[in-house]
Amino acid sequence: MNCMTRVFGFATLSASLMLTGCASILSDSQYPVSIQSTPSGADFKVSRQNGSVIHQGTTPATVTLPSGDGYFSSAEYNVEFSKEGYQNQRMHMQGELDGWYWGNILFGGLIGLLFVDPATGAMYKLPETTNANLVQVAVAEPPVTVPMAMAEPAAADSAPVSE
Repeated sequence: MNCMTRVFGFATLSASLMLTGCASILSDSQYPVSIQSTPSGADFKVSRQNGSVIHQGTTPATVTLPSGDGYFSSAEYNVEFSKEGYQNQRMHMQGELDGWYWGNILFGGLIGLLFVDPATGAMYKLPETTNANLVQVAVAEPPVTVPMAMAEPAAADSAPVSE
């Protein structure tokens, strides 16, 4: 291998590392999230902050969600659970800063720090699981029927008492 081939190979490798972000290389911009409930068998809807439903199903299930929602913006989701005989429950889920994002500082990836990771959403990580503990609705018991004694009609010959 001649010197020019080595220099070209090194330059290409260096440029590709500098043009990518650390989190983009070592993390993802979409994550599988396990949706669970206790008890299982609850219906769920995953929606964005604007209310648009992007996934729905029955627990347990796994859905893949993007961790970013635009430049330097973490994705936020609402997960609504419902099951007959249980109170509906709503949970909030949001991406958190991925530790690999800070690798851009250590490895000199200024482009990854300011452009690649923030634009792809790779700088954020979603939780692996969301679990709702559903509360059972108290069932109202039917009223107890108690037989009542009937009052006997007043005698016709009794006069009203006057004071």
